[in-house]
Amino acid sequence: MKIENSDSQEKISPIVIMGSIMAASFGVQTQANRERDFKRGRFHHFIIGGIVFTFFFVLLLVGIVKLIMHFSGV
Repeated sequence: MKIENSDSQEKISPIVIMGSIMAASFGVQTQANRERDFKRGRFHHFIIGGIVFTFFFVLLLVGIVKLIMHFSGV
């Protein structure tokens, strides 16, 4: 019989979830963090966080392109 560690029952914080989402989106997520996320995280938190991150990332890219276009005179 396997006894689980007490830290496997703890939930991970929203800051840790966002850090994991950003690391995973750029492809630099470590194996240890990925295992922690699967053991202690909830699926829907990562889905919602990923959608929010993608939305703001696209807005950031659009803003940068508009700023460059404005200063280039186009």
